[in-house]
Amino acid sequence: MVSMVLHQPARSVPVPALASGDRLTRAEFERRYAATPEKFKAELIEGVVYVASPVRAFHGVPHAALVTWLGVYRTATPGVSAADNTTTRLDLDNEPQPDALLRIETGGTSTLTEDGYIEGTPELIAEIATSSAAIDLGAKKNAYRRNGVQEYLVWQTFENRFSWFRLQSEEFAIVEPDTEGIIRSSAFPGLWLAVTALLEGRMIDVLNTLQTGLASPEHQAFVQKLAQHR
Repeated sequence: MVSMVLHQPARSVPVPALASGDRLTRAEFERRYAATPEKFKAELIEGVVYVASPVRAFHGVPHAALVTWLGVYRTATPGVSAADNTTTRLDLDNEPQPDALLRIETGGTSTLTEDGYIEGTPELIAEIATSSAAIDLGAKKNAYRRNGVQEYLVWQTFENRFSWFRLQSEEFAIVEPDTEGIIRSSAFPGLWLAVTALLEGRMIDVLNTLQTGLASPEHQAFVQKLAQHR
């Protein structure tokens, strides 16, 4: 009599869900993130997972304004790329998903990987801080500073406060508006922001100020410099 052994099909092990407070390697974070629903958002900051709360108008409305401002600049500046909510591989412990960013496409401090991630350090990162203010101005700010982000913009919507940090001597220094109420980017010449107009929702004034920056000799020289690397 011949005995037969029946082999049960191997059962796949479910991928654990991401949860705030998890301490993971970047590889494990990406493995779990790939198994989550498309509208799910999580970030890895200093090796710790942060799962985003549902997006409310307190976040969505200023987010749209900020992306509009950066998008107009990108349109007028060939060689510069803007991104919205794009996963960025900063280092082995940090994989944030900034609300918005600007990066120099060729010759800058970041690259695009074959699988579509940004790897390295974008020159400018902007965050809308509502429920995430403690993270954006704490662990995330430190990670951005340590990785060499040149300019970091934080809009605290509950307080309606806009902070522009510039990397100086390996530390973030706050940049104050000039006598005209304007902050001018050093990483992206011509990127001018009328801060009070932004906080008051006067986007026409914000964009008019930006257009003045785009017409400046500094922006024209920057565009010519970028063209040499394309």
